[in-house]
Amino acid sequence: MNAALHECGVGRFRTMLYADLGEILSIEKRAHAFAWTDSILRDCIRASYRCRVLENPHSFIQAYGVMSAAAGEAHILNLSVRPELQGRGLARRMLDHLLELARAAEVQTVFLEVRPSNGRAVRLYTSAGFCEIGLRLGYYPAARGREDALVMAKEL
Repeated sequence: MNAALHECGVGRFRTMLYADLGEILSIEKRAHAFAWTDSILRDCIRASYRCRVLENPHSFIQAYGVMSAAAGEAHILNLSVRPELQGRGLARRMLDHLLELARAAEVQTVFLEVRPSNGRAVRLYTSAGFCEIGLRLGYYPAARGREDALVMAKEL
């Protein structure tokens, strides 16, 4: 195992619980200038989306992901890593886990949106086999107006 991953105590994936939302919202606010709200996360759990956390053996949430899946398609809606643990391969682990869940659900295509300004995320998705298939103009809120979103897809 990679020493950096071992240092941060990589543990197991599990289903996100309502009881996790306080910790997740804290991470979300530090990881994103325009964070998801408690109600958005609650709605995702309530809708039975695939909401997962990666926690270390001491129940410390390191990363989380949210994905919807239906009718042969999946959509990765959120993939976040605790800011102080970024750059240690946790986003890749979460992405791989979400893709495993998509395969188990017999999904043929996985979609996502990503900010073009988020170079690390774009590189992660590209290295995992996602291809840019479009652009959503003004999709994300930004410090000065709106930012476009790259639409990416991966065939499973």
